Amino acid sequence: MIRIFVVLTLLAFSASSYAGDIAAGKAKAAICMACHGAAGISPNDLWPNLAGQKEGYLLKQIKAFRDGDRIDAMMAPMVKPLTDADVENLAAYFSSLK
Repeated sequence: MIRIFVVLTLLAFSASSYAGDIAAGKAKAAICMACHGAAGISPNDLWPNLAGQKEGYLLKQIKAFRDGDRIDAMMAPMVKPLTDADVENLAAYFSSLK
């Protein structure tokens, strides 16, 4: 019984939950669509698809571009004005697409 409790507790704490708003992310995603496609599927092999990416991955990457931890001359000006809430919303939106 204790073993089951420990396993369930570990699973509960290991699962990340994000608070992004999909609708707000969709509204904010217009600037992303020029390169990453209207449905998050890039029309060009040079830019990655955003649709269906894991939310945590998108959060990490967008924040890295925004904060200068990951350098890209094209991405920096696009993400620099984003707030943490904007990033969470965009990540929620694109991860919800399939």
